[in-house]
Amino acid sequence: MTHAFYVYSSYGFAAFVTIAVTLWIWVDGRARQKELAALEASGIRRRSVRLKDSE
Repeated sequence: MTHAFYVYSSYGFAAFVTIAVTLWIWVDGRARQKELAALEASGIRRRSVRLKDSE
């Protein structure tokens, strides 16, 4: 029982950090997708997209 608080708090902190980073990445990914959609809607295209011969 002497180390229980340390062990449980360490696991709790690790879980908190893991969840926080996962949420941060998810929210940031959604923001980047919206940003890309806005740029593509305004006519700006990605370099990785190949243009057709007619364009």
